[in-house]
Amino acid sequence: MIGQKSLFSFFTAAPGRKRTRSPETAAATEVAKRSKNDSCSPRSPPLSPEQLERIRKNKEAALQRLAARTASYIPAELGQSWRVSLAGEFSKPYFTQLMTFVAEERKRYTVYPPQHQVFSWTQLCDIRDVKVVILGQDPYHGPGQAHGLCFSVQRPVPPPPSLENIYKELATDIEGFSHPGHGDLTGWAKQGVLLLNAVLTVRAHQANSHRERGWEQLTDAVVAWLNVNLDGLVFMLWGSYAQKKGDSIDRKRHHVLQTAHPSPLSVHRGFFGCKHFSKTNEFLKKSGKRLIDWSAL
Repeated sequence: MIGQKSLFSFFTAAPGRKRTRSPETAAATEVAKRSKNDSCSPRSPPLSPEQLERIRKNKEAALQRLAARTASYIPAELGQSWRVSLAGEFSKPYFTQLMTFVAEERKRYTVYPPQHQVFSWTQLCDIRDVKVVILGQDPYHGPGQAHGLCFSVQRPVPPPPSLENIYKELATDIEGFSHPGHGDLTGWAKQGVLLLNAVLTVRAHQANSHRERGWEQLTDAVVAWLNVNLDGLVFMLWGSYAQKKGDSIDRKRHHVLQTAHPSPLSVHRGFFGCKHFSKTNEFLKKSGKRLIDWSAL
């Protein structure tokens, strides 16, 4: 016979001891909870076809407004193939902020290159026809120099020292090359040599004045797209800045040539005698691509 104390202990669970319930009791409890929740939070009636259509139209209109706002910040000067391939970048907040910044700078200061030449590197060659990439850092900041291609200057501006050193290396590396008498490298760009600065604009006479405003993110995206979507490219990385920007390049997929920058301060540390131009054509030949005529300037 079970005593009164034992009965009390049996029906009163000790701390940490779970009371067991039969499956029928558990099911009944769950039904009661659902009924209570349903009575407290009645479900909304289903949306009518008219309401669903209205929601769809509102979403579509919102997307169109967003696209229109984004499109207003995409420069008209962008080459079509580049515009399509890099479309994802132009909808990002940094690009809108960058375009706003450059527009404000042009209102207050002289900015190089002129607006219609900032993206000239996208106008001279289709993105899928790029064969060689030369990375620069910052546009020239003197009058009439910068026109959207790194190391290149418009005629009749004399070639700057770095470009003069490039010509000197070409004269010793490429048979028959002679100084063209100007500094315009458009002839290379038309053959698939992408002459890309990391930063695409600059305030007059103030080097690096548009640094870390967003251009680097865009040009990183350009390098990344080429790295992933094309094969057998030749990247010329001159100086530590270009080499750092090219860290992510797939060396198994592309050819990477590295040496010192051609500026007078570092040209004797490995640029002279690097033979990057003849090596580039050797790589292109192995890849079955048309060689670059470095004299076609």
